[in-house]
Amino acid sequence: MNKTLQSVLAAGIALAVSHSALAKVSAGDAAKIGRELTPMGSEKAGNADGTIPAWNGGVTKPPAGYKSGDHHPAPFAADKAKFTITAANAKNYQDKLSPGIMAMFQAYPETFKMPVYPSIRTASYPQYVYDATKANATRAELVEGGNGLKNAAIGTPFPMPQNGLEVIWNHIVRYRGVTVMRDTGQVTPTRDGAYTMVKFRDELDQLYTREGMTPQKLEEENMLFYFKQWVLSPARLAGTALLVHETLDQIKKPRQAWTYNTGQRRVRRAPNVAYDAPGTASDGLRTTDDFDMFNGAPNRYNWKLLGKKEMYIPYNNYELHSDKLKYDDIVKPGHVNSEFTRWELHRVWVVEATLKEDTRHIYKKRVFYIDEDSWQIAVTDIYDNSDELWRVGFAFAINYYDVPAIWSTLDVIHDLKAGRYIAIGLDNEDEMYDFKVERGAEDFTPAALRRAGRR
Repeated sequence: MNKTLQSVLAAGIALAVSHSALAKVSAGDAAKIGRELTPMGSEKAGNADGTIPAWNGGVTKPPAGYKSGDHHPAPFAADKAKFTITAANAKNYQDKLSPGIMAMFQAYPETFKMPVYPSIRTASYPQYVYDATKANATRAELVEGGNGLKNAAIGTPFPMPQNGLEVIWNHIVRYRGVTVMRDTGQVTPTRDGAYTMVKFRDELDQLYTREGMTPQKLEEENMLFYFKQWVLSPARLAGTALLVHETLDQIKKPRQAWTYNTGQRRVRRAPNVAYDAPGTASDGLRTTDDFDMFNGAPNRYNWKLLGKKEMYIPYNNYELHSDKLKYDDIVKPGHVNSEFTRWELHRVWVVEATLKEDTRHIYKKRVFYIDEDSWQIAVTDIYDNSDELWRVGFAFAINYYDVPAIWSTLDVIHDLKAGRYIAIGLDNEDEMYDFKVERGAEDFTPAALRRAGRR
């Protein structure tokens, strides 16, 4: 644990509130949202030395010449890196780096670098999301055991979080549009950088964030979102498909999942698509609940809110997202090409998840570093059952300003023991996400999964 985080704990800023504590805040506290706090609950002011600026509304309009369907060009393409953190000078910045990042410098001292750019707080969201977030502040609660939500809809449920579970739920239901279709690539390079591209098509219908959604309707349907995914290539995997119904209250009904296998031409229930089951075509380099940095039921861990700190995290990675790059430009041995990454200083919530004694998971501990402006997990340090640092995850985020919403354009999980990584979401050579696609419940049935698999 670095010295800054230790001092935060010693000062009493660290919070370890039980998930049974009331989540709702008073009307007086909620009134801070939109004044000294942003509409999403982060600190509006910058830091004392000016290295983190004040939030001024984020990116609210695209750059000149942009049209819907384009890859998103950087709104500030002329920016230059202020400095670069390397293995040679990393100790000078250790108080603003996670243990996992420090381990990356040790594992790849010649190639892993962090170009640090001016911090730009680009996070922005539709007004109806801001309005719902403020309403949620005085009403949202965790269900018994923390394995679901109630009295929340559309916006961030806990803009003024009191415990670690509330923060992780803010990440799980964060706004990323409503319906989305995307074609992306996933790679699991060997140590020397050789890889086979696996192409996916994902469809997502986020009932929670639909405009006009109410807590009452969500609770009646007990559904957060629908997710459908099928493999487009290579040929040996093409047609394999997955369907997930993610519930709001997972005590009432756990996640439901189905898979379609091209060889059997059958749809089967898949109760094991959760927790530490291997991810699709992941070569054992990620778990199911590593997808999106963390997803699914949080009930196998004890969650502790360690406080907030300043940290260098991936942010505004428009160059890494660019359609001017080829996949070979990005995919390199050990990690993605550092030359195309952008790191900035931001404030993050720090949440520690420790495996409960009566449960099992291949990860004994996970530490999440969550961007205060967007509730996007930016970095995660993952420990094995011997308490050794095992994996390190980075979410390279941008503002999809035509939505608008902050979302990762590329998730990368590094396995320090294997000397390999998995990169999820490569889209440089594909069409851009479609945030206007129309989808409904009928598109997320087992029958629809069968049709998708046969395409």
